[in-house]
Amino acid sequence: MMSVVLLIAMVVMYASGFYLMMDRSLTRILLGFILAGNATNLLIFMMSGSFGKAPIVGNDDTRDYSDPLPQAFILTAIVITFGITAFILALMYRSWFLDKANEDTVLVDEEDKEIALTTETITLEEVLDTEVEQSHEFQDSDSETDSAV
Repeated sequence: MMSVVLLIAMVVMYASGFYLMMDRSLTRILLGFILAGNATNLLIFMMSGSFGKAPIVGNDDTRDYSDPLPQAFILTAIVITFGITAFILALMYRSWFLDKANEDTVLVDEEDKEIALTTETITLEEVLDTEVEQSHEFQDSDSETDSAV
């Protein structure tokens, strides 16, 4: 019964963690990563099997000992989760610091403001097809090579 409760808790933690990591907010990514890391610890814990005696103490049958490898995996997963959490926290602090520094703001240029106020509005004038044909911009490339020869 207890393993079913742990399994459901692990699935909910994985689902919530991955859902939170799909957002662009660094806070949600951090919370999602912490949930996924703890769900991984639960997964390793549930896969470790039954509990037994400490493997170093005594000269009993080796089948009665508990396996120390899952404990080492869980400790490694905790250290990795802590390291990445510290990295994401550093990213969050740097993002907050740059946002507060206002280095990325665009200042109003007084010269541009004066030009905008003094210029008249541009009006569109009608251009005839014959004027477009006579324009040098729209000449065929064949006529340009003929004039060059």
